[in-house]
Amino acid sequence: MSVTEMFSYIQGFLSADQDIREDIRKVVQTLEQTAREILTVLQSVHQPSGFKEIPGKCTKARELFCTVRTQIADLKTKFPAEQYYRFHEHWRFVLQRLAFLAAFVVYLESEALVTREEVAQILGIEVVREKGFHLDVEDYLAGVLIMASELSRLAVNSVTAGDYSRPLRISNFINELDSGFRLLNLKNDPLRKRYDGLKYDVKKIEEVVYDLSIRGLAKEPESAVEK
Repeated sequence: MSVTEMFSYIQGFLSADQDIREDIRKVVQTLEQTAREILTVLQSVHQPSGFKEIPGKCTKARELFCTVRTQIADLKTKFPAEQYYRFHEHWRFVLQRLAFLAAFVVYLESEALVTREEVAQILGIEVVREKGFHLDVEDYLAGVLIMASELSRLAVNSVTAGDYSRPLRISNFINELDSGFRLLNLKNDPLRKRYDGLKYDVKKIEEVVYDLSIRGLAKEPESAVEK
């Protein structure tokens, strides 16, 4: 093979790779749009009247996750299954956002931490790497950490809405989450930085609870999931 033929072959390989990446980008853009729509639905829970609408907003969000599953099914067809990590960078951010949104919906519904398996089911993907398009454990953890920041905001807005027991429940939940993350030896730098942010979320929520305490408004609810 001549030098010219060799580089022609390489150019063909690069062109094919670029075509795959472009196809992936187009589908990821639709996923990002749906993620924004879900976030818009859920953001309304932060409004004073939003707490009464939580069940309806969660139902609407779950309906939009049906669209997500369809879009991810399309994404799976754009690249060879065994090359997941070769193209992972293209959908990593949106997958983390979707994991956060799924975690937030589950928390609003049950005040429980969503499992990696539950997130994968909501998104219509796998947990086991060998089965194809899956939810990487670090993407799941990143989504959970984003949710923690959202809950710190929810704790503040709960007080504004006159819901004084919710911040205490959020505080208990976030402290348990923090304890869990302390068990992990995080090597991933971006994930480690996100975890560092959890410390500020814990502090912010503690300040809210402390303020309620000195005002005599912090009373433990009879049920941990009573709303």
